[in-house]
Amino acid sequence: MTSPELQLIVDLLRAGGGLAPELPIGEQRTQYEQALAAYAVPADVSIESVAPAGVPCEWIAAPGAAGDRSLLYLHGGAYVIGGMATHRELAARLSKATASRVLLVGYRLAPEDPFPAAVEDAVALARWLASEAPSRRSFAIAGDSAGGGLVVSSLLALRDAGEQLPAAAVCLSPWVDLTNSGASQEERAKDDPVLSRAWLDKMAELYLRGADPREPSASPLFADLAGLPPLLVQVGTQEVLYDDAVRLCERASAAGVECELQVFEGCIHLWQQLAALSPEAASALSGIGEFVGSHLE
Repeated sequence: MTSPELQLIVDLLRAGGGLAPELPIGEQRTQYEQALAAYAVPADVSIESVAPAGVPCEWIAAPGAAGDRSLLYLHGGAYVIGGMATHRELAARLSKATASRVLLVGYRLAPEDPFPAAVEDAVALARWLASEAPSRRSFAIAGDSAGGGLVVSSLLALRDAGEQLPAAAVCLSPWVDLTNSGASQEERAKDDPVLSRAWLDKMAELYLRGADPREPSASPLFADLAGLPPLLVQVGTQEVLYDDAVRLCERASAAGVECELQVFEGCIHLWQQLAALSPEAASALSGIGEFVGSHLE
């Protein structure tokens, strides 16, 4: 049963009408940042600006984070909105949950930098972190929504190049099919107060700029997933991206990948960002911490 706290948030989001595809991108970016501005990073969390591989990033470490354990985090926002400012507080909570330093990545966004710019930045950071890590079992990779798609795309690029893969990967409500062909896009449209097929189609258009949406590095659902590290996928039942998560786990498992699907009843897109308010978010973060902890040294 949905908690009263989460239900209140759902009702407020539903009243707001969700993300509007016709709104100028600059306004969408501003609205997203303002919506999350209330979630401040605790004063005891350290933040260090860095730019490995020329990509702006932040090292975020909560008290108790081990200096030799790292989590690369790729934010969501449909490749068009979002950034370090919108995901800093979530990264701090993930640092605490996983007892790891989190490298929050500010990859390039469309339409200024369309596909494959975001993939190139994500792969460059994954490759850099792999080269810096003491061992394979000292780092993992995670991301939400479009960032979840980038997680899988990055793993595929490292695998195909014969390079070191992280010990584990986590995808939160991943967007891995830019054709938006999942049945839940229509079946759960009235349930999802955040995303819509129309908005996702518009963002995919801005990001792809004519590229094939079935290209595996853009839509990793259509890739051969064999050889990837253990994967945790979380999704809420109120999401139009529900089928992306389910199909990703089905395809990964069929390819021999260890994949755990955690479905949260009544939860909306990226409810994990609501940990300051929602017990469902706290439960999800605890699950991430247990999964990552079981695979890192």
